[in-house]
Amino acid sequence: MVLTGATGGVGSALAEVFAGERLVLVGRDAVRLADLAGRHPGSRAVAVDLADPGAVGPAVTGALAPDEVVDVLVHNAGVAPRGRVADADAAGWTATLAVNTVTPAVLTAALLPRLRAAAGHVLFVGSGQSLGASPAFGEYAASKFALRALADALRAEESDAGVRVTSLYPGQIATRMQRELQEDAGGTYTPDAYIDPATFAAAVRFAADAPRDSYLTDVTVRPGPRRR
Repeated sequence: MVLTGATGGVGSALAEVFAGERLVLVGRDAVRLADLAGRHPGSRAVAVDLADPGAVGPAVTGALAPDEVVDVLVHNAGVAPRGRVADADAAGWTATLAVNTVTPAVLTAALLPRLRAAAGHVLFVGSGQSLGASPAFGEYAASKFALRALADALRAEESDAGVRVTSLYPGQIATRMQRELQEDAGGTYTPDAYIDPATFAAAVRFAADAPRDSYLTDVTVRPGPRRR
């Protein structure tokens, strides 16, 4: 199994819920990756800048044995800049799309022969912004809309090869990224109001474990209702 964005809040939860699998943990922070890999015997850490799409495929495939198949690929890495479209510049758009859309596309292409050999499963972690854009999230929403389109095209192209493709659209998750977004907007970070990373990770695992006779193509996960 290959997991990107492994050292974030959701990534760490995903590594836990897939414990026991042969994990290839991909991220930017080499120290945190090594620590995470140390907690999961048999896993491998691949430190690479996910904002450099051309580097990611060779880095990941280089960590695999030549004949090693990949049964699950989870695209979890992402950046979520906040700002109005009027204030965005070319560098910001390019960086956001590189991490959130282009890297998943080129890494999937690099691993497709191995995924086909395993009749594997590709899971794209999108966002509620994949389904409808909010003010101040134009860059992020555009990249996640594009990720959804990538998943739809891949699903149609690879179904005859037995490759399954799932898009997941989580609402707000209680992570450091969410705290930073709330603070940047002048709001209050209230983790109890959001999805626990472990809960969302369990949803990803549930989708990955679906029997071969059917599978979940699109999964929306929202924070549960809270009593007042």
